[in-house]
Amino acid sequence: MNQHRIILAGGSGFLGRALASHFQDAGHEVVILTRSPKPASGSVREIVWDGRSLGDWAKDLEDATAVINLTGKSVNCRYTARNRKEIIDSRVNSTRVIGEAIAKCNEPPRVWLNSSSATIYKHSFDKPMDESCETGATPEAKDAFSIEVIEQWERELAEGQTPRTRKVALRTSMVLGNAKNSVVPVLRRLARFGLGGKMGSGKQMVSWIHEEDFCRAVEWIIAHENLSGHVNMTAPNPLPNREMMHAVRKVCSAPFGLPATEWMLEVGAFFLRTETELIIKSRNAIPRKLIESGFQFQFPVFQNALADLVDQT
Repeated sequence: MNQHRIILAGGSGFLGRALASHFQDAGHEVVILTRSPKPASGSVREIVWDGRSLGDWAKDLEDATAVINLTGKSVNCRYTARNRKEIIDSRVNSTRVIGEAIAKCNEPPRVWLNSSSATIYKHSFDKPMDESCETGATPEAKDAFSIEVIEQWERELAEGQTPRTRKVALRTSMVLGNAKNSVVPVLRRLARFGLGGKMGSGKQMVSWIHEEDFCRAVEWIIAHENLSGHVNMTAPNPLPNREMMHAVRKVCSAPFGLPATEWMLEVGAFFLRTETELIIKSRNAIPRKLIESGFQFQFPVFQNALADLVDQT
């Protein structure tokens, strides 16, 4: 891409910061929409927004190259009634108001990328799930609420009246990164304390993507107008949890790792104020659209991706 303006809604989190750095390094102007803006730094500006109502921030969407909406309360919490409402509202309201802002533009953004999740696919141990596969909840995976969230999220994107703006739902898997609130520090701590064994049955598939490939894939989607609708943001080689944890122990030089049974996970999730669905659901997503469009992953193998990130610390 030549120099362009990229709008990152909810861009103050892990993925937002990674994308801001990626696009800034590539010479693009980056505008972050956030509740707590900081002073401008280089080609990155931060503008206040509340994630639910139109305001001055909408002016920056005019003639922007891309809007990327990453807004949403973390699902790493207990699914109380209050948290459920905040999880849904933060995603649906931000998506709705971005659609309203785009609809009012004289020169609307060329593409709108909206976060979604690869969790939408059916719980599957043996069938790889590409963008054409069945979605929906599975009682065994305890994922009914997650599916409800994603369906409402994607429906709001689809209903946005933005005929001149290409729309993409980023069905993202677990993104590997070193930021404080990302997954690699958690995996390293588990290995360090001898807790890096399989989780539950260990058979559940884990879909994942290196943060660098995530950023490169976002840039690729922006540049390739043939990509629209649902796009799986995941590496091409999901792996069983037991193999993932074996790779974690190997990369982190951990001689052993105690396994965690499902009842242990339930107890741990209660005290950590989270839900076991984040671990026990088998996510077996593959990136058919990205691969068919010619995208090349720099980190297609989990152990190599993890080793790269560990080497950076």
